[in-house]
Amino acid sequence: MRNYKEKEKRKRADEKKFKELQQVLSIEFKNEKLLRQAFTHSSYVNEHRRKPHEDNERLEFLGDAVLELTVSKFLYIKYPMMSEGELTKLRAAVVCEPSLVEFANERDFGQYVLLGKGEEMTGGRMRPALLADVFEAFIGALYLDQGIDVVVCFLEKYVFPKIDSGAFSHVMDFKSQLQELVQRDSAGMIEYKILQEKGPAHNREFESTVYLNGEELGTGTGRSKKQAEQHAAQMALEVLKNHVN
Repeated sequence: MRNYKEKEKRKRADEKKFKELQQVLSIEFKNEKLLRQAFTHSSYVNEHRRKPHEDNERLEFLGDAVLELTVSKFLYIKYPMMSEGELTKLRAAVVCEPSLVEFANERDFGQYVLLGKGEEMTGGRMRPALLADVFEAFIGALYLDQGIDVVVCFLEKYVFPKIDSGAFSHVMDFKSQLQELVQRDSAGMIEYKILQEKGPAHNREFESTVYLNGEELGTGTGRSKKQAEQHAAQMALEVLKNHVN
């Protein structure tokens, strides 16, 4: 009797947690079993064999494909001058394990995961691979429950702004994109100038401006001259894209 009461208490606590998660994300699942499954680790299923629980591995498989598609489409539209190789490299940076872990941590997904006692005791809740899998499984569950448009809305709120802000600029070559755009349109000559350097030698910051035929197009800062020029080129591409639109 005591064990039954404890299990019921845990069940109600879990239901309350998943209601709370939906409120935090402003998403209401039609089928809450899908949401629960997305956060169910195989170790939990192994310890609750008497009940028909299903772990999140199949949802993770689906979510991985949905993420690849939605991120690919976003990058294809946002960076019209980017080559296939560059798009592939950038997409890989967005959907790699460290990025997925960061996305999961920012939404506190770890606290909602249903784990077996052994996995819990060994710190599984904060294990990177587990968190990355949970994020993919959540995307898979959201896709099945709400469709691709809601998935895109979720990514527009929590993932795509990071791409816009330059969080993955370390794998992008904006200078090459700008050069290709200018050459394609026979628009003239690109020139970069370092405007200033500030800060101590061990913590230097550079500011660079890029010019097209002597006209300022964009300014950027960075910890190196190369980084500052890349950010300036990124700004210039945005200016030219807006000008075309």
